[in-house]
Amino acid sequence: MSAYVAVLNYAIPFFIVLLLIEALVAKAKGASVIRSMDTLSSLSSGITNATKDVLGLTLVIISYAWLEARVGLFDIESTWIVYVIAFIGVDFAGYWIHRLSHQVNYFWNHHIIHHSSEEFNLGCALRQTISAWFSISFFFLLPTAILGVPPEVIAIVQPLHLFAQYWYHTRLIGKMGVLEHVIVTPSHHRVHHAINPEYMDKNLGQIFIFWDRLFGTYQEELEDVPPVYGVKRPARTWNPILINFMHLWLLIKDAWHTQSYKDKFRIWFMPTGWRPADVSKRYPVEAIEDVYHYEKYDPQLPKFLKTWSWVQFVITFASMMYMFNRVLTIGYSQGLLYGLFIGLSIFSYTTLMDRHRWAIAVEMVRVVFGAGIVAWQGDWFSLGTLVPFGSQLVLAYFATSLVLTFYFTHKSLDKEVPSQAMA
Repeated sequence: MSAYVAVLNYAIPFFIVLLLIEALVAKAKGASVIRSMDTLSSLSSGITNATKDVLGLTLVIISYAWLEARVGLFDIESTWIVYVIAFIGVDFAGYWIHRLSHQVNYFWNHHIIHHSSEEFNLGCALRQTISAWFSISFFFLLPTAILGVPPEVIAIVQPLHLFAQYWYHTRLIGKMGVLEHVIVTPSHHRVHHAINPEYMDKNLGQIFIFWDRLFGTYQEELEDVPPVYGVKRPARTWNPILINFMHLWLLIKDAWHTQSYKDKFRIWFMPTGWRPADVSKRYPVEAIEDVYHYEKYDPQLPKFLKTWSWVQFVITFASMMYMFNRVLTIGYSQGLLYGLFIGLSIFSYTTLMDRHRWAIAVEMVRVVFGAGIVAWQGDWFSLGTLVPFGSQLVLAYFATSLVLTFYFTHKSLDKEVPSQAMA
């Protein structure tokens, strides 16, 4: 855990700097690639995923170390060649896991968050899942295990492989010549994120594009077909936690409502988007038919609310970084409590961004929960040992946040609930 946190301490600021550079370059070019609340939602999603990963809230069914020890045919040293083999092996596994996520109803719920942005920029790369509670990567890493690639090599390569997928989430880089035949480029990935019929479920590679060419999922970006981004059943919410579970919630409801016991079972393993015939007729779901005339989700918010939403994000981000670097000190159980508070914070301010009338109820739960922690500990996770009057500052923040949420809810927001995420 400590090694992963150390990497994040460098990776997260680096990602944010690149995002700022993209925003500045886009502004200089007069390109519209970033919307404030969409980007804020993406960054908030990144916080939820990073928190889940640091706390280790994913069940590994079979560890790679266990697998390699039992099926490895060779005993090889950790040379640079082994790292190259490991990187290719991890990318091979990533291709098939990614493909499974696009083609099977249940696994799409693990991936929908990544495609949910209706923009395409570096921010949407941070939309990563918190709904995948178990890992099946061991199955697709079988080739590297047979070759005897050591577990410590895989442990080093995997985060590097993940971080290397960040840069190509942009519209500001065109086609890249000969590299288009070797690696995944921004052009390839624009196709992947598009909902145009020509582009759906194509270019599933993560680092190398030759897997798509080899397995029949390659599609070039066409000059006369501009990519349109998002998901066919639009999320219509800024709340990343709702988006993470919206497809699962639909599957649960459909499995409950269908009269066919066969459909109750097979719905989980059918192709993504499949619904029982009797349910789809009685309970239709909004889907985009004409991708070129779809109105993006963009509730109009007062400038003050937008500013306050960014303030909330900055405070939550700082809280996350504090937790990451204190979790070994405060203990794992306290880390889980802190992680829950971070999740509540994101749920609260993104609910307010959605103009939900029950935003105040969510904020009250968050404030009571946070104040309860201070009362119970007599501090805020040992903040008082670092900052004078730390717990008092936290309580003052809670009070300010609650008052402003009351204000925005009763003075500035519509009373309608625009999102279908939990409908």
